[in-house]
Amino acid sequence: MASDVSAEERILGGLDPEQRVVATTLQGPVCVRAGAGTGKTRAITHRIAWGIATGVYTPQKTLALTFTARAANEMRQRLRQLGAPGVQARTFHSAALRQLQYFWPQAVGGPPPGLVNHKARLLTEAAQSMRLTTDRATLRDVAGEIEWAKVSMLTPDTYAAAAEKRSMPMGYDVRTMQRLYQSYEDLKADRHLIDFEDVLLITVGILEEDERIAAAVHSQYRQFVVDEYQDVSPLQQRLLNAWLGQRDDVCVVGDASQTIYSFTGATSRHLLEFPSRHPNARVVELIRDYRSTPQVVNTANRLLAARRPAAGSTPGTWATPLQLISQRSAGPEPSWNEYPDDEAEAAGVATRIQDLIDDGVPAREIAVLFRTNGQSQAFEAALADANIGFQLRGTERFFNRPEIRQSLVQIRSAAKTLGDAPVQVPQQVRDMLSSLGYSARAPRSDSATRARWESLSALVSLADSMAHRAQEEDEEFTLQQFSDELERRAKAQEAPVMDGVTLASMHSAKGLEWDAVFLAGLSEGLMPISFADTADGVDEERRLLYVGITRAREHLVLSWSLSRTPGGRPTRSRSRFLDAILPAAATNVAQRNSRARR
Repeated sequence: MASDVSAEERILGGLDPEQRVVATTLQGPVCVRAGAGTGKTRAITHRIAWGIATGVYTPQKTLALTFTARAANEMRQRLRQLGAPGVQARTFHSAALRQLQYFWPQAVGGPPPGLVNHKARLLTEAAQSMRLTTDRATLRDVAGEIEWAKVSMLTPDTYAAAAEKRSMPMGYDVRTMQRLYQSYEDLKADRHLIDFEDVLLITVGILEEDERIAAAVHSQYRQFVVDEYQDVSPLQQRLLNAWLGQRDDVCVVGDASQTIYSFTGATSRHLLEFPSRHPNARVVELIRDYRSTPQVVNTANRLLAARRPAAGSTPGTWATPLQLISQRSAGPEPSWNEYPDDEAEAAGVATRIQDLIDDGVPAREIAVLFRTNGQSQAFEAALADANIGFQLRGTERFFNRPEIRQSLVQIRSAAKTLGDAPVQVPQQVRDMLSSLGYSARAPRSDSATRARWESLSALVSLADSMAHRAQEEDEEFTLQQFSDELERRAKAQEAPVMDGVTLASMHSAKGLEWDAVFLAGLSEGLMPISFADTADGVDEERRLLYVGITRAREHLVLSWSLSRTPGGRPTRSRSRFLDAILPAAATNVAQRNSRARR
């Protein structure tokens, strides 16, 4: 009996009342509406752990689904710490790929097809066969359009009718895009290849058409938890339905106010309609914000309070936003700055960042977020001029960067040569990486060189931390151990923490948080973006700004500029969204500054 009490205290003891309801409602459909910073991952991992501790769940028959490898890895780590190591925590694609590879011989026969990791090469061939010229940006947009079509379950034949009102890549018309889509599909078929969207489509097809395989999968998995449910696409929902069959032991967690990926096919409709699809569902709202100060939370609440369902909005995508209640002590009021041009804004942000660093805020706990990746360059230059380290997020994956791939080859080779010979691993790593551009001091040069140095510096820092931990535990630390750790991280795409200010788009900042967040470039045309010309589009831009605001724990700085270039005409105006969150005095000052510059 004592052990039961101990397990209850260990798993449920630190939960708030609403989280506890989530964790102890173990059967039937459960819908959790969880605001930013309210501990949703904590609630659902403790739910799984409690289900296993009480014998209601079997670890191997429980599947936790999320959207990124990083989030799945975090969930696995938390579950291990809670005594539930056997639970499968995977992305939709990872879970489907495992099933597809296992059942392919039985369902289709023959060797399974190869997987297309990047669409660019095949899309280039497809475009060339149609005598179309493409650059890197166009290929990215074409790939995104095809991905949207497939997760929306549109074939080349049905694509054109559904895409008539969509903006096409590089000004292509819909018919050209349709032909390009068909050509891409033909190339894959000729070479016995499938892409990541095909993994979901084929798995759905097999489960819906083969009762024996569906029964095997239904026997394998009994309980399901879906995180970030507001980002589910129609195809992922169909796959979830196939996994569930006639059962309803599913817990979904999400926040409609954080739906920001509609361009990929994500829709909050599945989250909002969950109670009507499951009339006996338990609905729980998590509104206690543990991340941000009351000042930050109130700013986010005011932004959403000004949101209204507009004429032309898509039915089923509107819900009254959650009003969060901060659980932290008071912090500084959010500040705002208007600048004459982009260059002045970047320099001003760099100055404010240096002030925070001087006050003891670590650089890695500071982020500059913007609407488009193209805005990054000015901040890269300003931070480099100020000799402030930075890292770019949302561009190339850390372990895919050329300097990191080269580093791993060198470290792996040296580890094989040295074996378990005792060496000073941190110094050995420094010596090896110096040939690739690492130095003890950060370079004061162009942003590309600085970014390369920051990547290499992250490996050095990881070696230092591992060596320190081994010393504290009186254990040996070898270069082979360091190499093995890098291989593990590369496989899981688990990048080491880089000690620098984060520069990122608001989209790529989803799921992250920092002590201080600068939201830059908040002018009309950028926030909301100029091509958001529908009610749904503008509403999504508001939600994107909400996501940006709720990344901040304590310090929040909003800024915009009146002109793109120094000396340019001040033709810009601040974002309409700021009217709901800035004090009235800010409007008067901004108007005065604007008149003075004319």
